Amino acid sequence: MPSRRNLLVPTIGSNAVLSLAHEQQKMPAQRKRLAVIATIWTYLSHAQHFVDRFLVGYPHEGKWHKPAMDVASLWVHQRPEGDQSEERAKEFGFKVYPTIEEALRCGGDRLAVDAVIIMAEHGDYPSNEKGQKLYPRYEWFQQVVNVFAKDGRAVPVFNDKHLSYSFEKAQKMVEASKRLKFPMLAGSSLPVTWRFPALELPWGCTIEEALLAGSGGSDAHDFHALESMQCMLERRRGGETGVKTVQLIKGDAVWKAGEDGRWSKRLLEAALSRCFSMQGLTLLDGRTQDLANNGELPKLVKNPAAYLIEYNDGLKATLLWLNGAVSDMTFAARIKGVPQIQSTHFFRSPGPNVNYSACLVANIEEMIETGHAPYPVERTLLVSGMLERCLTSKVQNHQRIETPELGVRYLAPRTSHFCRS
Repeated sequence: MPSRRNLLVPTIGSNAVLSLAHEQQKMPAQRKRLAVIATIWTYLSHAQHFVDRFLVGYPHEGKWHKPAMDVASLWVHQRPEGDQSEERAKEFGFKVYPTIEEALRCGGDRLAVDAVIIMAEHGDYPSNEKGQKLYPRYEWFQQVVNVFAKDGRAVPVFNDKHLSYSFEKAQKMVEASKRLKFPMLAGSSLPVTWRFPALELPWGCTIEEALLAGSGGSDAHDFHALESMQCMLERRRGGETGVKTVQLIKGDAVWKAGEDGRWSKRLLEAALSRCFSMQGLTLLDGRTQDLANNGELPKLVKNPAAYLIEYNDGLKATLLWLNGAVSDMTFAARIKGVPQIQSTHFFRSPGPNVNYSACLVANIEEMIETGHAPYPVERTLLVSGMLERCLTSKVQNHQRIETPELGVRYLAPRTSHFCRS
């Protein structure tokens, strides 16, 4: 017969187990550790904009949000006047390492972080004949991947803006993420910024034509514009199937292309109806203008550019660069079965806080926490190639270029992941 004492032991043990489980439930989840790889860290650099939000938090959905993750290490390539890297490291308790490998391993002999953020934007780097800044994104990504392969573990990676100035290098980056099975996110903040109105094209709709009007310079701003347009077009029926041809034209050829119907004046009118930043007479005396039809555009825009994109499924889309007439980015598209042209404004909040970059940080956080990218990195792959080939057209006397290599296929998520509140 078991003794009374023996009968009590399992009961005491069960209570202890239940108590331990209860305590574990109350314990906060372990905070994620981040390694940051940056060109520079100065006031208003991308490293400062984005990584500061992981350090101090940011306003999100009507409250102050502090990410449940810490910057554990930093490698910074250049330290120009105004460098903030050492100052931030001292203030927030992380270390600046002399190599990418040491930053990922936090000075040890194994991968010691839960995610990697590559901020290769700004700094003193050469440009090629196409006007592309030769940021070493691919080369640094390869060093990160080498650590993953050596240490037998891979973690999520975010790569700011383009994957690379070279489509071939960009392809290798995506292929590496698939081979080593780690989630990867990349690209611009504009696809996930606030939209006015909050337009989300129906998933699986038929888009008949599209246009984005904007302003900026190559190749920093045209990437933002092309990816903003792509995040709308990828929702069309059949998913993304890639780009068939591209052409970049400039000057009077842009206006002639409009007269010839290569881009739609009705779409331009709809896009500009969402513009917050009309120039010309609006600045002189406050009057509103129909810039698409009143003949003022050629007077205001001294060097127009049009990026003419034809997709494999027949869709035609245009990016119009209208420096001097507008200073924001607006989009319009004609949807089959919908009488009214659909249009919206991609909101770019002013500096120094540039709050729309926090919309992208929220998506980076989601990837790190869930282990799944909220939208496909193939979007940025296609746009990286689209831009490079457009700039090739520019230096090849603005010729139309066939792009069979840009047959990038992917399916957009049903939810667009842009900020709505």
